[in-house]
Amino acid sequence: MATCPECDAEIEVDEFDVDKGDQLSCPECGSNLEVVTLSPIELDIAPDDDEDEEEDDDDLDDEDADADEDEEDDEDEEDEGWEE
Repeated sequence: MATCPECDAEIEVDEFDVDKGDQLSCPECGSNLEVVTLSPIELDIAPDDDEDEEEDDDDLDDEDADADEDEEDDEDEEDEGWEE
C-alpha cells in the first residue's frame, strides 16, 4: 500500500509489478505519480513531461532555423558561381 503525496489517498501497488521510475495515476485525484522507492513503496509527484517536450521542441526549432540559414548560404554561393 502506498500513499498519494497530493491527496493522501491509499493506493494499492504491488511492489513486484512496478519498478523505480514507473509512473502511476492516483485513482482519487488523478495526479501523475512516480515510484521513487520500492521497499517500502513511496510515490512522488511525477515531473511534467510537457515542459521537457516544449524545451526539446524549442531546441529543434533553433536547429531547424540554423539549417535553413545554412541552406540559403549554400544557394547564394552556388548562384554566385554561375554569374562568372
